[in-house]
Amino acid sequence: MVLVAAAVCTKNGKVILSRQFVEMTKARIEGLLAAFPKLMTAGKQHTYVETDSVRYVYQPMEKLYMLLITTKASNILEDLETLRLFSKVIPEYSHSLDEKEIVENAFNLIFAFDEIVALGYRESVNLAQIKTFVEMDSHEEKVYQAVRQTQEREARQKMREKAKELQRIRMESIKRGGPSSGGLGGRSGGFSSDSFGSSGVSSVSSGGGGGGNVGAPSIEMDNKPLASKTAQKPVSRNALKLGGKSKDVDSFVDQLKSEGEKIASLAPAAAAGGAGAAASASAAAKAKISADIHTESVHLKMEDKLVVRLGRDGGVQQFELTGLLTLRITDENLGRIKVKLANNDTQGIQMQTHPNVDKELFKTRAMIGLKNPAKPFPLNTDVGVLKWRFITQDESAIPLTINCWPSDNGEGGCDVNIEYELEAQHLELQDVAIVIPLPLNVQPSVAEYDGTYNYDSRKHVLQWHIPVIDAANKSGSMEFSCSASIPGDFFPLQVSFVSKTPYAAISAQDVVQVDNDTSVKYSSETILFVEKYEIV
Repeated sequence: MVLVAAAVCTKNGKVILSRQFVEMTKARIEGLLAAFPKLMTAGKQHTYVETDSVRYVYQPMEKLYMLLITTKASNILEDLETLRLFSKVIPEYSHSLDEKEIVENAFNLIFAFDEIVALGYRESVNLAQIKTFVEMDSHEEKVYQAVRQTQEREARQKMREKAKELQRIRMESIKRGGPSSGGLGGRSGGFSSDSFGSSGVSSVSSGGGGGGNVGAPSIEMDNKPLASKTAQKPVSRNALKLGGKSKDVDSFVDQLKSEGEKIASLAPAAAAGGAGAAASASAAAKAKISADIHTESVHLKMEDKLVVRLGRDGGVQQFELTGLLTLRITDENLGRIKVKLANNDTQGIQMQTHPNVDKELFKTRAMIGLKNPAKPFPLNTDVGVLKWRFITQDESAIPLTINCWPSDNGEGGCDVNIEYELEAQHLELQDVAIVIPLPLNVQPSVAEYDGTYNYDSRKHVLQWHIPVIDAANKSGSMEFSCSASIPGDFFPLQVSFVSKTPYAAISAQDVVQVDNDTSVKYSSETILFVEKYEIV
């Protein structure tokens, strides 16, 4: 078999893509391709035509032809088998069989053609091998990347250790220096700007007579000095600069870089949103709910975040609820307050207060207040005061169950039935989106459905939208069919929703002033949203 060229052309004979595999002039290949439409005759059942020198073997593909030009001495059976492989390759790299998509993916198609034929002869490869060769996935590259990442982690660890050592040496030199090492009575602290998960300055031991410790990173909560029974020396503002970085650390990082080490940024990366269409829908719905809230001078915000992974045959693989209560005060006259909470939890949710919150007050009276009642809360910033967490494998904790049941229809495709049911009937879920993956270039035929749906041909997904799921509308279903598919093609399903009703049975009852327990006008918002909710 000698294969001269492979081409994709329209029914009118316009050549979209051509690849020749033997030495040939441009005029010669253009002449062969131009002759093909003239040789086509209507009403013929065969898919090849011959001339005195070459044979044209072709296969219709919607509005296109997949065309092979071979010598007359080649084996027609081998030609047809090769043609079928070419026809399978095109849908792998072109989302739809039209001229625009073929042109956009021309280079990938040419690379794939070169894997099938070399110097005019068919290579012994299948479709899976062609995809692997075109992707050029390298085991050696993966090993190199893994080693590189390990080296970077070790370099960062060494940098931290060296920075701590330099900081310790610096503090010891300050202790020996005299006046600057005066004692600090007690422990100073405040609310970090990012609530619980901040990274800041290290703890600093103080010298002098009877010194204490400067604690976790904090910000100034009140510029006015407080009355104290014992005289204390003023604390330098530079000692507690939030997010500050010492010159010693900078110099050590520069030294590592000069030695050729690649140091990654230690700043925490921004949290990634959910994957694909489900994550986009959840983020948009969350923003919509937050925009509708009217805020007072004292504003409470309770956020519940869900991470759920369910098995397609049932069972909970992962369930994690995390929550955060934040407080924002915009009036300096209302800085010294206490928040009274109602905790009706029966599931065993673990709760933790901020280090500067009075834990005994919270345990005995379910109230959020500072350890030092004379100090106010920070102004004009969201301060995290309470967080909670709940992890379980109990199926009764799942708020929304999804049952996806694909079955073989005996015609090379699948019939798919999907139903949902609200298990936590105290919730009202809004903007629910269920995203079902589909096989490549296969459009579903939807028979029955609740809500609305949308087929995204570029992402190869079926998006099912339900505006509201609540106790009055707690279940629904969808039925559709897909050709050229198997049951595993429809997983994993991605789910997103938001709710103004919290999952955790925690709520604010009242906000009062510290001095006289007078009620303060406040606003509050509650939101439950999904970070990841999938059926695998």
